[in-house]
Amino acid sequence: MLLPVIMAGGSGSRLWPLSRELMPKQFLKLCGDATMLQATLARLSGMAAELPLVICNEEHRFIAAEQLRQLSQLNHNIILEPAGRNTAPAIALAAFWARRNGDDPLLLVLAADHVIQDAQAFQTAVQRATKLAEADQLVTFGIVATAPEIGYGYIRRGAVSAVSDAAYSVAEFVEKPNRAVAEQYLASGEYYWNSGMFLFKASVFLAELAKFRPDIMAACEQAMTQTEPDLDFIRVNKQAFAACPSESIDYAVMEKTDRAVVVPMDAGWSDVGSWSSLWEISHKDQAGNVQLGDVLQHGSSDNYIFAETGVVATVGLHNTVVIQTKDAVLVAAKDQVQDVKHIVQQLKQAGRSEHYIHREVYRPWGKYDSIDNGNRYQVKRITVKPGEKLSIQMHHHRAEHWIVVHGTAKVTIDQQQQLLTENQSVYIPIGAVHSLENPGKIPLELIEVQSGAYLGEDDIVRFSDLYGRV
Repeated sequence: MLLPVIMAGGSGSRLWPLSRELMPKQFLKLCGDATMLQATLARLSGMAAELPLVICNEEHRFIAAEQLRQLSQLNHNIILEPAGRNTAPAIALAAFWARRNGDDPLLLVLAADHVIQDAQAFQTAVQRATKLAEADQLVTFGIVATAPEIGYGYIRRGAVSAVSDAAYSVAEFVEKPNRAVAEQYLASGEYYWNSGMFLFKASVFLAELAKFRPDIMAACEQAMTQTEPDLDFIRVNKQAFAACPSESIDYAVMEKTDRAVVVPMDAGWSDVGSWSSLWEISHKDQAGNVQLGDVLQHGSSDNYIFAETGVVATVGLHNTVVIQTKDAVLVAAKDQVQDVKHIVQQLKQAGRSEHYIHREVYRPWGKYDSIDNGNRYQVKRITVKPGEKLSIQMHHHRAEHWIVVHGTAKVTIDQQQQLLTENQSVYIPIGAVHSLENPGKIPLELIEVQSGAYLGEDDIVRFSDLYGRV
């Protein structure tokens, strides 16, 4: 039995300003109409596999759940990490969960934020690896190198595996090299890019983890003995997991075990680690430009231009990345996009919010867009999905006006209910206990005008909530 384990944690900053801490790249549509998480799930189509197990951060739980729901793959199969502890503990949680009923499936460990352009080649490599995993080998997938990349770690292959001539023993894992060393690796033909994808029995991984990192093993086992059900989420014991050391699977197990084998994969793989790598794998026009959104270019070439709102125009621009979102604009030389992380660090140090959250924020009931704000007021456009309901809540420091622009709103204020339709409005005083619900079959859209001395999102007292946020 094959159990896909999708690691969807992390909140990288390399694709800022599209990627934010509350909306990292695995939940974005960067290559096509599906998000990266959904594309990862889609490339499993046709394989004899169980419903995937997704591991993500607590703060991303509703985004992950909604994206699985859209693919009809949501069924109590999201493990929530109380804190980031790298890949070895995350995979250990999945392995313990997989073995809870005495089963011992093959775990196909995948990252949610990688691009694989050839799904068939990917599936073929997994099929080749299955025989090895069933023979108690720990399989890692080595990407056939096509360039002397300095942004990837590498795997040096050893002798052909005794189990299958489609694999090699792992001679060593090596860190990211400099350019000269990377060119030597490419020329030798003995090195693969380290993809971070694996296939092994749950029991074999746990046995090797117990051998080399019993501290991680014990902490994760303790965390999984006290799981709590919560909607479609699996909550592990927070205190036990917080005590777990942070370590990658490479350092914890793969570099130490004598069971490691590498299966080559040539499937158009990229970890999309920068705007330049996204430009490389995207469709380009005759001038080498990638254009997404309302973009006009004149005398420009080899650019990556993304426009979220309004028109973005370039004249005589070359080898440049321009990313325009509702609240930020990035302009960067394409060969220096790795330094975007320094801008993110400046935002953090300045106490700003643009590294953390988008202007448009997703919630389990829908989303809101902060369209205007000033001294003692804020304006939001709120969208509530059919049948969904916001928490019963109260604010200490702000009053609110709601104006319905589309659909029907069921509003409760201090236990008094009323239905509002298009162009109708209601006032919620400071301190009033209130809730908002969409009883209809179409999305509810309304404008919310907040006014008061403090307008922060933490000025919410929740009395009841469908999503466990009380």
